[in-house]
Amino acid sequence: MDTEFARRQMLVQQVRAWDVHDLHVLDVMSDVPRENFVPESFRHLAFAETEIPIGHGQKMMMPIVEGRMLQSLAVAASDEVLEIGTGSAYITACLARLAASVHSVDTYGDFVSAAAGKLQDSGITNVQLSRMDACEELPSGAFDAIAVTASLPRFDPRLVSALRPGGRLFVVVGEPPVQEARLVVRQDDSEWTSKVLFETRLAPLVNFPVHNKFRF
Repeated sequence: MDTEFARRQMLVQQVRAWDVHDLHVLDVMSDVPRENFVPESFRHLAFAETEIPIGHGQKMMMPIVEGRMLQSLAVAASDEVLEIGTGSAYITACLARLAASVHSVDTYGDFVSAAAGKLQDSGITNVQLSRMDACEELPSGAFDAIAVTASLPRFDPRLVSALRPGGRLFVVVGEPPVQEARLVVRQDDSEWTSKVLFETRLAPLVNFPVHNKFRF
C-alpha cells in the first residue's frame, strides 16, 4: 500500500467531502500516522471508510466521524481536553496535537497501556492516561472540551458539569437505528445549548446501561 497516497485519498475523498474544512484538523489528521494506531491485522484498512475492530468488541470510528468530531470541538492550543474512551488512541493523538493537554480515560487496561506506547512512539507527551470507568466517575476538574468516543443511549446533562463555561462536548446519543451526534456548549453555570450535527452509529459506552450515574 502506498501509505501517503492512501492518507491523501482518505482526507480528500472522505473527510473533506464530509464537510471537514478546518485546516488545523486536516493538518493534524494528515500528520498523525493513523496506520500506527490500527491493529496490525487491519493495517490494510487504516484509511478505509469503515470502522476497525480493536478488541473488547470496540471499534475505531470511521475517518469521517473522527474529522467531524475534531472540527466540531474547535480545540484551541490553550485548551484542556477530556477524552472518554481512549480506544486505539488515534483520536487521543489528534487531540493532543491540537490542545495544551489531554486527559484520556478508558475502562480497559490494555487499551490504556497500549496507548502509552503508541503516544510515546509518536513523540506526544501532553497526554495523561487513566484506567477509569467513566460511568462511575470522571477526572476531577473542568475541561474546555470533552470528546466521547462511544454513544450514550440517552444524554446525561451532568456531563455538562465537567465543562468550563464556553466548553464544548461532542457526544453521540440514542440507540440504533437512530443515533445523533451532538455538540453541547456550556453557556454558564446553569445554561447550555445542544445542536444535532449529523446521524451516525457508534457502539454504546461500556457499562452505561447499567451504571448511569456520574460523579464529578
